[in-house]
Amino acid sequence: MAARPMGFSQNMQQQPRYPPQAAQIRPYGQPGYSGARPAYGPMGGQMANQMGAPMGSQMSSQMANQMGGPPRMGMPAQNMMPQGGMNYGQVSSSIPSTSKSGSQSMRGPGVQGLQAALEQRKRATTQSTMVAAQTQIAKNKKKKKMADKVLPQKVRDLVPESQAYMDLLAFERKLDQTIMRKRLDIQEALKRPMKQKRKLRIFISNTFFPGKPEAEEGDETAVASWELRVEGRLLEDPSGKMTTPAPQQKRKFSSFFKSLVIELDKDLYGPDNHLVEWHRTATTQETDGFQVKRPGDQNVKCTVLLMLDYQPLQFKLDPRLARLLGVHTQTRPVIINALWQYIKTHKLQDEHEREFINCDRYLEQIFDTSRLKFAEIPQRLHPLLMPPDPIVINHVITVDGPDAKKTACYDIDVEIDDTLKQQMNSFLLSTQSQNEIATLDNKIHDTVETINQLKINREFLLSFAKDPQEFINNWLCSQSKDLKTMTDVVGNPEEERRSDFYFEPWAQEAVCRYFYGKVNQRRAELEQMLGIK
Repeated sequence: MAARPMGFSQNMQQQPRYPPQAAQIRPYGQPGYSGARPAYGPMGGQMANQMGAPMGSQMSSQMANQMGGPPRMGMPAQNMMPQGGMNYGQVSSSIPSTSKSGSQSMRGPGVQGLQAALEQRKRATTQSTMVAAQTQIAKNKKKKKMADKVLPQKVRDLVPESQAYMDLLAFERKLDQTIMRKRLDIQEALKRPMKQKRKLRIFISNTFFPGKPEAEEGDETAVASWELRVEGRLLEDPSGKMTTPAPQQKRKFSSFFKSLVIELDKDLYGPDNHLVEWHRTATTQETDGFQVKRPGDQNVKCTVLLMLDYQPLQFKLDPRLARLLGVHTQTRPVIINALWQYIKTHKLQDEHEREFINCDRYLEQIFDTSRLKFAEIPQRLHPLLMPPDPIVINHVITVDGPDAKKTACYDIDVEIDDTLKQQMNSFLLSTQSQNEIATLDNKIHDTVETINQLKINREFLLSFAKDPQEFINNWLCSQSKDLKTMTDVVGNPEEERRSDFYFEPWAQEAVCRYFYGKVNQRRAELEQMLGIK
């Protein structure tokens, strides 16, 4: 007959011998400065940018056409030639023009060609700048490392007080390593069962209800009956180590047991109706107690059998092995470990073949062999492990006085999850401190980046203060290289090697003529826009 938790409607399948009353058990988770600086190059570089073509090529072609002769030998107009006039900031370009017949002309481009080349140069520069900006953003999004927090050696030499920051950084590194090691230890500890023993107090009470002769036929109160209740609660920890809130400690009484059987007197209730059982299933709902109600007006002897729900499973050892190891009921890993300790203590491991165990006379009687492999121990232990014994409580249901309730208390040892396990799990899942640490790390990274930028600015200005001329020359050369990188302009080393040709006197005159014409052209455009005649 199945017992059911109190408060539910399951009825007992077996009927008692007394027909009017049914038997039932009712339980109750740098950026560094990148990109190129704009090219503020020397005059030669600016002229090349404005003209869009080599100066010498265009002017020599124009002068040759005006004079009625071909260009000078060694000066083809369509070739790329570096800008002359200075030793730095050189930018070269090649912009061929197309004649009406579709072939390239030997003459340099006109004003419209120069403007188109200038616009093309501007678009290329803008695109290169956008690419550099996107690259910079991608670098900023990369995860910052510990090395990004380290101050440069030059900064530490300039500011001796920064050594305190470096000491704190080293201490932080050690602290992070210690915390990470402890987190790994906690993770390993959580994989093992962490249990603590507590006292479970069981209350077994019975109440007698005498029959009423004046009651109508069929009324339950017409027949004398008794009610048996089995309840329990977990006692407070006397050591005071429970630190979790009380609502989280409460656990239903039935959750401690795998099954409960109440065996009544067979002489009174017959061989088919003297057992009341409750067994845990996958859909079992936990309850705080169980109750059984039966008709009867005599004292009844009953036996309550409680089978604890061990998590993880525990086994009872064979009596011989239990006496040998000093273990009565334990989990399989604990039993194997106890056996291994016995083997090591008595030096039963073979000296030459370490995987074999030489059994002494006690193990030989238990395992029925004189020699076995250590890997065979779990298999040989299997027939020696039995289900643990149930808890047996003998109780007498008395029917002495009307409505008299009698209660007996029994304390048993149970194992529950250690409260420290919940705290350790909360520590691993906590992200509040991680978010705060990440915010502080970002502030440190920003501060170090600012210091590095200030260091660059300081070195920049110190270099200028020491030797302004050399500094400007080097800076313009650097800007010219950056401009070539941004605009994907590839120089012509062969023609750059012959750049002395453009230092001849005619080049200076050609430059002056060109700028004079450009100034007059811009002046005419400005006067036309302003309406000045």
